[in-house]
Amino acid sequence: MKKLLFTVAIIALSVAAKAQQTAKPPASPTIAVKPLDTTKHQTPKLYNPAADAKADIAAAVKTAQAQHKNVLLQIGGNWCVWCLRFNDLVTKDADLTKYLTDNYVVLHVNWSPENKNEKVLADLGYPQRFGFPVFVVLDGKGNRLHTQNSGYLEEGKGHSKAKVMEFFENWSPKALDPKTYVEKEKAK
Repeated sequence: MKKLLFTVAIIALSVAAKAQQTAKPPASPTIAVKPLDTTKHQTPKLYNPAADAKADIAAAVKTAQAQHKNVLLQIGGNWCVWCLRFNDLVTKDADLTKYLTDNYVVLHVNWSPENKNEKVLADLGYPQRFGFPVFVVLDGKGNRLHTQNSGYLEEGKGHSKAKVMEFFENWSPKALDPKTYVEKEKAK
């Protein structure tokens, strides 16, 4: 009797194993995917991976020197939601836009898998260590004045207008001009 049960069990297991091998996997459910509507919600292309960052920075410095401004390098990529949020804030807020255009020549420097601009970023003191976006302020001679971690400017799911304005003001040409402080002392 034990032999019979053992034989039946072996046959049953063999049949089950064979059934699993020949069974077709269940069909995947069909998912309807809508094509992207590229006419409405295009991601802005602030950064150009093909740009010559070194030449662009040199041109920005030359322009800044002629206009008595500093250069603000916004380093990041089109893939970076925080980069896009920062740009959205400073281009849609009239106070920030005016202060920025009055005091800085702005340049978006790309960092992406296509072009990490490693040599340029090395020359700027490796600002990518702070994440993206990261800001580098240059004077009209191309000297690096400051590297700003954008995390300190964040608030909620964006950037604080007050913190961004303070950053712009603290690194503007006027803030770095010794005459500004001599005038303040005389006024006391």
